[in-house]
Amino acid sequence: MTIADTTLGAREQALRGRADKVIPGGMYGHMAVRAFSGAHPQFTVSGAGARVKDADGREYLDLMCGWGPVVLGHRHPAVTAAIVDQLQRGDCLDGTAPVAVEYAELLVDTIPAADWALFCKNGTDATTTCVTTARAATGKRKVLVAHGAYHGAVPGFALRGAGVTEADQAHLVRYEYNDLASAEAAAAEAGDDLAAILVCPMRHDIKQDQELVDPAFARGLRALADRTGAVLILDDVRCGFRLDIGGSWEPLGVRPDLAAWSKAIANGQPLGAVTGTDALRDAVRSIYVTGSFWTGAVPLAAGLATLTELRKGEALPRMAQSGTRLREGLAAQAAAHGFAIAQTGPVQMPMLSFAGDTDFRQVTAWAEACVERGVYLHPWHNWFLSAAHTDAEIDAVLERTDEAFAALR
Repeated sequence: MTIADTTLGAREQALRGRADKVIPGGMYGHMAVRAFSGAHPQFTVSGAGARVKDADGREYLDLMCGWGPVVLGHRHPAVTAAIVDQLQRGDCLDGTAPVAVEYAELLVDTIPAADWALFCKNGTDATTTCVTTARAATGKRKVLVAHGAYHGAVPGFALRGAGVTEADQAHLVRYEYNDLASAEAAAAEAGDDLAAILVCPMRHDIKQDQELVDPAFARGLRALADRTGAVLILDDVRCGFRLDIGGSWEPLGVRPDLAAWSKAIANGQPLGAVTGTDALRDAVRSIYVTGSFWTGAVPLAAGLATLTELRKGEALPRMAQSGTRLREGLAAQAAAHGFAIAQTGPVQMPMLSFAGDTDFRQVTAWAEACVERGVYLHPWHNWFLSAAHTDAEIDAVLERTDEAFAALR
């Protein structure tokens, strides 16, 4: 049911051939499209608003948004202007650019659970810094993590892959997401050596329907951390600034001690952040984490511009409205074509699956039919909406997804 690679453009195929010679596997990481499709282009050369173009000039309505980082739309004018302005003055400098202070001040003013902020380059940096800080603060080692949860591509958290040893994860204790009893049992197993509880705002495990957090579970983890003296860490890397500008659990009234951020915070520029409470200020100062490019001025300027735009209050409601329009349209199309589907997770980060499709063949065929018609989405990873997804863009998506359902039938 996979469309052959021969349907891809000549430039795409030429680039793949060149990449195979100099990049292991041709491409690596989560964007290696051969792992999930024979029709998706590996290479994209430009983006504008809610659309991207591949190496052969084909245009796609983009429902992946760079796999999350693009929250305002590709090449957003205000963010682009900030990037160009800072680049003209310098990026990697001998000292930290003043924009770092401005951006940290705005983050602290925006996020209720933040008394301070520090910067890094990606989500793995951020989650690792959070755990290191928690261990420094408590003098303990064990960290509770949910089964199947992704918290970064380092041996201490990696879900799979050669080169990861049991010793790398010896101090992780697993619990089931949304199961407070299992978290309590994991805490009991950790005993007096419990440093932190690490949790995602929702369950977004790979190849699984998404699962929104049970508010009682979130409150229960907060109480468990308070009772045991553990640090509650919210991994807001994937969800941050799409569900709530103050933090994904802010609407629940549950505030973490530390939060990890990346993806959407700089609208596509490489940037991560950690925010935390005053109680952990000394602990984070005591650890040593760094990188040559962690305080690059251009991504920080992009972050400042992105948050400034988000604070205007238009982007998040637009994503919710567009996501609802998309979900309702897909549901009607599937029913009309005789397919039973599930749409899970928040509408701003949708995921679609077909009933009984345990080997993902059906959803993969549908996703390939979509990309052949100019809609770029993933068969078994959640998608992402941006503020550039207007009603008109969603209607254009739905016109093509309807054709994909018809082709699949």
